[in-house]
Amino acid sequence: MKPIVYFIGAGLCILLSIYVFLFGTWANHEIMAVFVGLWAPTIIGIGIFNTLLSILDEMCCAHRRIEDRQTKQD
Repeated sequence: MKPIVYFIGAGLCILLSIYVFLFGTWANHEIMAVFVGLWAPTIIGIGIFNTLLSILDEMCCAHRRIEDRQTKQD
C-alpha cells in the first residue's frame, strides 16, 4: 500500500481518540480514548515496516540482475 494510506489511518485513529476522550459518556471513556490513540503509532509502524520490506525486495532484485550480468560476461 501507499504510505499515504497509513498516515490517513493514523490520523483517523487520533481524531477518533480525541472524539472519544472529549465526548464519551460511559464510565471509562478516558481509558478507551488512550487505547484507541495507541493504534496510531502501530499503524505508522506497520507502514514503515512495509515500506522497508519493499525497499529490501527492490534491492535484492537489483543485486540479482547485477550478478546475472556479471556471470554472463565471464
